[in-house]
Amino acid sequence: MVVITLQRNKCIGCNYCVELAPAQFQMSKKDGKSVLLHSTEKKGFFTIKSHDDSIFEAAHEAKKACPVKIIEVKQV
Repeated sequence: MVVITLQRNKCIGCNYCVELAPAQFQMSKKDGKSVLLHSTEKKGFFTIKSHDDSIFEAAHEAKKACPVKIIEVKQV
């Protein structure tokens, strides 16, 4: 299982996550910040849990590219 977490309120809108993992992220037209698709929000953290391990690599690349380090990716 892959767990991806985004701390959206700290997003600066650089778009790296969307470029590297477009299946998981997109930019909001409303505020220009990243949106973690199909996520649930709890206390400012947006999280998805997926049984599709093939998304790990792209999400991990997005995590490494994020200049404000607000993306967490784990395989459990």
